[in-house]
Amino acid sequence: METEPCSSATKAVTSMSLISSNHSIVCMRWHMNACVFADQMNNCTATDQLDVAVLNHRDKEMENTILGIENLFCCSTHLKSIEANQVLKEFNGFDLVAHNCLIAASVDKGDLDEARRAFDEMPEKNEVSWTAMISGFFRGGRVKESMRYFERNPFQNVVSWTAAINGFVQNGLNLDAIKLFRRMLVSDVMPNDVTFTSVVRASADLRDFGLGMSVLGLIVKFGFEHNISVCNSLITLSLRLSEIDFAQRIFDRMETKDVVSWTAILDMYVEMGNLKEARRIFEDMPERNEVSWSAMIARYSQSGNAEEAVELFRRMGQDGYDPNRSCFASIISAIANLKALQAGMNIHGHVSKIGLEKDVFISSSLIDLYSTCGETEDACLVFNLISEKNVVCWNSMVSGYSKNGQVEKAKKVFDLIPNKNKVSWNTMIAGYLENEQWDKVFEVFNQMLLFGEMPNKSTFSSILCACATMASLEKGKNLHGKSFKLGLQNDVFVGTALTDMYAKSGDIMSSKKVFSKMPEKNEISWTAMIQGLAENGFAEESLILFEEMEKTNSSLVPNELILSAVLFACSHCGLVDKGLWYFNSMEKVYGVKPNPRHYTCLVDMLSRSGRLSEAEKCIETMPWKPDCNTWAALLGGCFTYKDERIAKRAAMKLWEMGEDSEEKSGGYVLLSNIYASAGRWVDVLNTRKLMKEKGLKKSSGCSWVEVRNQIHHFYSQDGNHNQSEEVYGILELVKSEMLAP
Repeated sequence: METEPCSSATKAVTSMSLISSNHSIVCMRWHMNACVFADQMNNCTATDQLDVAVLNHRDKEMENTILGIENLFCCSTHLKSIEANQVLKEFNGFDLVAHNCLIAASVDKGDLDEARRAFDEMPEKNEVSWTAMISGFFRGGRVKESMRYFERNPFQNVVSWTAAINGFVQNGLNLDAIKLFRRMLVSDVMPNDVTFTSVVRASADLRDFGLGMSVLGLIVKFGFEHNISVCNSLITLSLRLSEIDFAQRIFDRMETKDVVSWTAILDMYVEMGNLKEARRIFEDMPERNEVSWSAMIARYSQSGNAEEAVELFRRMGQDGYDPNRSCFASIISAIANLKALQAGMNIHGHVSKIGLEKDVFISSSLIDLYSTCGETEDACLVFNLISEKNVVCWNSMVSGYSKNGQVEKAKKVFDLIPNKNKVSWNTMIAGYLENEQWDKVFEVFNQMLLFGEMPNKSTFSSILCACATMASLEKGKNLHGKSFKLGLQNDVFVGTALTDMYAKSGDIMSSKKVFSKMPEKNEISWTAMIQGLAENGFAEESLILFEEMEKTNSSLVPNELILSAVLFACSHCGLVDKGLWYFNSMEKVYGVKPNPRHYTCLVDMLSRSGRLSEAEKCIETMPWKPDCNTWAALLGGCFTYKDERIAKRAAMKLWEMGEDSEEKSGGYVLLSNIYASAGRWVDVLNTRKLMKEKGLKKSSGCSWVEVRNQIHHFYSQDGNHNQSEEVYGILELVKSEMLAP
């Protein structure tokens, strides 16, 4: 078998640019001939004029040929078969380049049968003809037919071998690509840089680092270790298999780096979540492309740093780069996080102008934008304009309605989804969870199981959260067993949800057991356990656990949630001085600025210990406007320590800023109870009268019981339950039995 050296011409052929643009190459040759003709006219003698005239005549013939080929390629590409055949007939006899051009155009438009017809009619074929058929049929997914052309090809050089290897990779047949590469080496055909790029990609798709290293040995042997495209493919292989250090070494040793090299290493740090290093590399890049800009914008958006994402997007436009679909989707998501409706509408107008409005990923981001800003009607308009909806669009619409409290509409959309996936089910479950419709949460979960869709860690997190809220211990235990069957018991999110569920259901021993067996713990895991211990009366143990976390996890810096749990623990075990130290150390030691929730914990801690004047002063000096919970914490302390003076002021403040009738009535009920405990019955009557005048009612007490996987709610003096007559009948029977002598 004949071999061919790795020249630049060979690389050009291997990249298959020759196949798709033969007419351009011939045009270039004609242009070179024209330049030669001009030089000859300036330098030749009179006796040579005849020869030059002959050359001129031939070049005119070449020009006519070029025009014919260009017309042929144009007609073929634009599906004008009749015109293409007419142009083909105008050539004097058979023209190899013209027929190759016709094959390439047929392949480009996906008409492989037309390409085969043109190929079969050719009385003469060259390596470009055969390679065009091999590559074209691989592109069309007709692998067996492509390999038949490969086996029959009399010009089996590096070009055709590489076309076949690359074809296997493009069709996901990576093992076949490796086998063919071995055949190529046995046949003594020398691979080139494109061959190695395809083989390394196959190794990456097979996730076989050992195979990749074997290929690397051949790369060094054949002298391609400094080739840019080969090095880029090796970096991609290393990153796919999480060989971060190896990828960095390849990058550092590259003599020349292009924008793909820089973008690959940038993407490595982006995926690692190291935004600081990724940004440094981004700023150091000598050249950027749309991919590098999009990678940074997407990661800033996903990490919650929406302002930085918007700023980078602005810079991208100033530097003259056009955002791609991915970039538009990311920036719309960032704007949604900022709830900047007008800015989002401006982007919407721009994507509509350039024809991307119906792109499913951009449309999904637009649905999320309008839903987040409360404009569900606009979100629905965007949704209805999508001609070919995928499951992402459907899920976005379900989520949009749910986050705006329109759960019934969300359920209607959910029921219409043609092919639901796990995200669809999880979105509907999360929607009911967010809107506190606990029975519906379990109902949809049961439907999910009946439809044969296996729950994942996200599903378990939501369902266990519902169990924790409802204190449904039996359901939680059943879910715990299911998590073992599905192999999710060691997942950090499932483990955290189980820890929280057991703690809120009062089974603190099971909560501690789950927590201790977790192989990995994050900030939320520690928060759930610390908070759970404090809420169940083990406040001192919760503080010991916090100190243990600080000692054993130096990389884990306490965040806002953990410090809230610590202050809560200090409040419930009466460690006021220690709590004050933690509060005052938040910004200095832990770098966390206290938020309103921390101030509420501080007020509650002072109020529980009877330091009501300090608590009231703390509220008055807060850097934020205190919320209802803060005043309620003070009022609760006033009830404990019978301080009517501060209680009255707190109740009035609670009334002034109460966001709903329950919060307003709660303050007056507490004030009424304070008066009652002091025997001031006239004030009790006046307070009750004031509540009546203002239309305030004490919220009814609620209890529930779970029977046969159904939750039954009962409210004080409520007869709405469908079995209320039987319930009250049994209650009267019990009362009569209790009063019997």
